[in-house]
Amino acid sequence: MISSQVLKTCLTELRDISKVEFCLQDTAGKVIVNTGGAQVQESVIISFFAASPVDSQIIGNNFLLKVKDEEEVSFVLTATGESDSAFMLARIAVSELQNLVTAYKERYDRHNFFQDLLLDNLLLVDVASRAKKLHVSDRVARAIVLFEVASDRDTAARQMLAGLFTTQNGDYLTEVDQNHVILIKSVRSEEDYSSLEEAAQTAIDMMNMELMVRARASYGSITTELKDLSKSYKEAKMALEVGKIFYAEKNVTSYNRLGIGRLVYQLPENLCRLFIKEIFGDHEEIAFDNELVTTVSTFFENNLNVSETARKLFIHRNTLVYRIEKLEKDTGLDVRRFDDALTLQVALMVCSYMRYKENER
Repeated sequence: MISSQVLKTCLTELRDISKVEFCLQDTAGKVIVNTGGAQVQESVIISFFAASPVDSQIIGNNFLLKVKDEEEVSFVLTATGESDSAFMLARIAVSELQNLVTAYKERYDRHNFFQDLLLDNLLLVDVASRAKKLHVSDRVARAIVLFEVASDRDTAARQMLAGLFTTQNGDYLTEVDQNHVILIKSVRSEEDYSSLEEAAQTAIDMMNMELMVRARASYGSITTELKDLSKSYKEAKMALEVGKIFYAEKNVTSYNRLGIGRLVYQLPENLCRLFIKEIFGDHEEIAFDNELVTTVSTFFENNLNVSETARKLFIHRNTLVYRIEKLEKDTGLDVRRFDDALTLQVALMVCSYMRYKENER
């Protein structure tokens, strides 16, 4: 429902321009906004609302007009003034108020509509009909971009995103919890996943720099029908979680480019434990050694190049060779060989996944 602050701002601005005072009351006579105009008695308001078939009434120097939401009366506006122009200005004020009520109602309904759509709370037969009523096109390519921000900065983040992605461009913002903002991004015919990546990265960079908050984003598949947006939302949620587990250095993750992380994420926990036991045996603590994980990860990033890895780690080449040989002695895996390197990489990813699941409990 539209807030009294919005109504007050509207009428105050009209008062400052026209010099006509206004008083807005609900259908029970309660004052919502009063810029200095005459407050009509509750009994008069109720009578005007219930019994009078006309939309306006004159009482002395006061003009009473009904403010409607479609065909239903929402408020009664009183304009105080002696000139004939006061009545015309009152009609202009009513028109502005009715447009505001309609706009906020549509915005609120869209918010609920998209929430229900993403959470699969709508029947397929209802999607098209509700979309038509809310003027939401059913045949536009869209994708879900999911932003995760700290709960104490979610309001500022939402305001920033609202400035970047507007309904005029076919984009909509909503949320289903306090830590996430959901962008329903319109995708034009000439755009693809690289456009989603760029839009998400730009928003994240702005939040990181201007709001000084650590934020992450993910996005799902591009869909051409509204009913498939819930699928894109689930994909974005999965991509965000997989990104936090396996690709912590990236702040934007795409569902279509999750790599091995997608497979590991969907493994049963008991199978993961068996795999870790098989690879590390009695030396499972190796998998949780930060020095080892950093060494191996850097070694993989540098295409198994010993010299380049030692340079990036700021250690002597012989120190790196010693760590590699110690790892081979404990696990039987020589990371200088491709097959063993691949096995160890998967094993470390499984360990990261298990550590994440344990922290969740």
